[in-house]
Amino acid sequence: MLIVVAIIGILAAIALPGYQDYVRRSKLAEATSQLSDLRVKMEQWYQDNRKYTDAGDAACGVAMPAAQYFTFTCANGDPQSFVLTATGVAAQDMGGYTFTIDQANARQTTAFPGAAGLPKSCWIYRKGDGC
Repeated sequence: MLIVVAIIGILAAIALPGYQDYVRRSKLAEATSQLSDLRVKMEQWYQDNRKYTDAGDAACGVAMPAAQYFTFTCANGDPQSFVLTATGVAAQDMGGYTFTIDQANARQTTAFPGAAGLPKSCWIYRKGDGC
């Protein structure tokens, strides 16, 4: 009986971190998919209006989605540029994660717990991922 308990403990110690990583990566997909979708909407807005936003308007031309694991914001310095940002919601165990995309499709990971060498010029999904 003791051997069975020891084997179950070892298997749990190996499987649990892998499962937690899997769950975290599935939550990160919300950020990257929504940012990609928002960028397409911004380009559609640009096609119709020849600018990403009206001069002096602090918000971008499209509505930010309501999401479970991330909050989305849009910043623009002028009518010809924008930066979309996804920031992890701490209450959903996603605090510390931040991803961005701009009008040139430049993607960045600016915050990722445990990752070194930030910001990275791509979206990373695991500690140690590179561009």
